[in-house]
Amino acid sequence: MSRVLIVEDEQHIADGLRYNLEAEGHEASIARDGKRALEILLKERRPADVVILDVMLPGKDGFAVASELRAAGHLVPILMLTARGSAEDVLKGFEAGADDYLPKPFELSILLARIKGLLRRHRWNVPAETPPSDAYAFSGRTIDFTAMQVRSGDKSYPLTVMECDLLRYLVKNAGQPVSRRAILQDVWGLSESVDTRAIDNFIVRLRRYIEDRPAAPKFLQTVRGVGYRFVPQP
Repeated sequence: MSRVLIVEDEQHIADGLRYNLEAEGHEASIARDGKRALEILLKERRPADVVILDVMLPGKDGFAVASELRAAGHLVPILMLTARGSAEDVLKGFEAGADDYLPKPFELSILLARIKGLLRRHRWNVPAETPPSDAYAFSGRTIDFTAMQVRSGDKSYPLTVMECDLLRYLVKNAGQPVSRRAILQDVWGLSESVDTRAIDNFIVRLRRYIEDRPAAPKFLQTVRGVGYRFVPQP
């Protein structure tokens, strides 16, 4: 049975989600605000397989909750609910550490499908359920997309789903410049004109995982006026 934490201050939404998730065979619990969610996950260390996290919460908003979870090394999959579904909110959520998003109002069938996808990825880390290895090796480093981690020497760095998706896209286009706009469209499904600085912040984090000198990158190169290029053998 999968454990889902619903972080939502609107009681009718939270209760409705819990009812439908339990009807699907999940164990669901509710936190009414961000502070309580962090207490449950970080202080009380209650296990959760996925978190449904509303952006608009009293006190700490969803962005702050996601950021604090990731800063604490907690990699539980996060499905973020946005009131408007604007591209800016989506990017801000991804930058904070969310793995997927869904704008309100949403169809229940879509939410359940998103939860199913996040749970499937989360379970790949359980040895008994691990699928065939999906990894890419280069220059003494390995990106393990199945285990969602980067290994470099004797160090290992866990990845979020969004970091995995971005790295996979860069590897797929190795040697070719890819624009920030293409990353928005092809990796995150965003097509409207938005500030692309969130992508730059993702690249900064990925460089910390794979570069010997992140300030002088060899593998994740900046292409001025365009975007980025992944070079496996510089």
